[in-house]
Amino acid sequence: MTSHKGSGRLASVPVPPRARTPSLTLDRFSLDNGLRVVVSPDRTSPVVAVAVYYDVGMRSEPEGRTGFAHLFEHMMFQGSASLGKTEHFTYVQGSGGTLNGSTHLDYTNYYEVLPSNATELALFLEADRMRSIALTQENLDNQVAVVQNEIRVNVQNRPYGGYPWLKLPPVLYDSFANTHDGYGSFVDLESATLEDAAQFFDRYYAPGNAVLTVVGDVDPDQVRTWVEEQYGDIPGRATPERPSFSEPPLTAERREVAHDRLAPAPAVSMAWRTPDPADLATFLPYVVLAEVLTDGDAARLQDRMLLRDRSVLSVGGYVGIMGDPLDARDPTPLIVDVHHPAETSADTVLATVDDEIARLAEGGLRDGELQRTVARMTARYLREIDPALGRAQQLAVFEQQRDRAELTTELPDLLAQVVADDVQAAAATLRPDNRAVLELRPGSDQ
Repeated sequence: MTSHKGSGRLASVPVPPRARTPSLTLDRFSLDNGLRVVVSPDRTSPVVAVAVYYDVGMRSEPEGRTGFAHLFEHMMFQGSASLGKTEHFTYVQGSGGTLNGSTHLDYTNYYEVLPSNATELALFLEADRMRSIALTQENLDNQVAVVQNEIRVNVQNRPYGGYPWLKLPPVLYDSFANTHDGYGSFVDLESATLEDAAQFFDRYYAPGNAVLTVVGDVDPDQVRTWVEEQYGDIPGRATPERPSFSEPPLTAERREVAHDRLAPAPAVSMAWRTPDPADLATFLPYVVLAEVLTDGDAARLQDRMLLRDRSVLSVGGYVGIMGDPLDARDPTPLIVDVHHPAETSADTVLATVDDEIARLAEGGLRDGELQRTVARMTARYLREIDPALGRAQQLAVFEQQRDRAELTTELPDLLAQVVADDVQAAAATLRPDNRAVLELRPGSDQ
């Protein structure tokens, strides 16, 4: 959470000069096998970031195979068409680079950051595992065990493990795609077969289901030549038609209780559905609203609950199950998460949040509140895309989900176009009768 000093009750505040959005040169092309490529040269430092985003995530998993997208992310590091199990790491790290991958609701990504003289190497490494990976029973068994241990460490044996991102969706949504545990159940993970893995690779890891971005000290023409050489002979194959995961709006409050034997204090999370992120004009006011409510000492809920009432331990708010409003398709919720002492009841927390949202919905924003919030959001966003890797990742998400990598530089202007009335109108839609509430209570439910 970004900290911001200030009372939030001043009649007006000086607004800093608007941050300047960098101008990016984009060279985009597609191969005959369907692979989409975006290249953005940047000569300011001798590094390159290479990212590959596959249009498959936790919401793509079929029933009985929970956690498979994440498991398959691990499998992609276990050897490829030409390389052994650890050689991908050896080549990248031996060249002075770093690498990783991650699984999200609507995509799985892989990336390297290297000295720019290793650009061809990075392109080869990603092409090699797009072509084929080492699907063996030994690798599958090993990675099932690794993922199970990750679940133990991050969810089962950790205070607030999986809260709220795993525990809140089943309260907010109805469909399997939106409600199931993306980490996976042990039963589902252990029942995965090599045939399952081969079918998953063939279905989702086709070139036509991927976006490749290359950002850094590169010559776009040279990159195009390397991409055509490395990826051009990977056979194209049919890509799955992505289903809609949208659900009808809530018409009544939903409320459930979860228990956590390791949690030192209770917590309560509430979530409301937002408009489709594809329509940024109607979606971005909710992103700004989450910041107005919770980001920094001057934010409405921070100021009320932490500084004045001193009734809670922490207040957080964001749009998106995984905390990023721009990396997932519809449905995407606005979440407010409050940790509180036992002497403060969950009902008191909810009533206070309702009161502050109602104040905003009825009275609108204070002088300077919108400008200050948007300036902070824009500055943070520009810091995030300043490194080559940040740009490569943002370009890939926007190209994958909206067919428009240019939104990477357009986003600050779109945020600046959000007006106070938009945020006030968004606040008016956050009502008790259309939200999901999850209480987390310390201890066992026995």
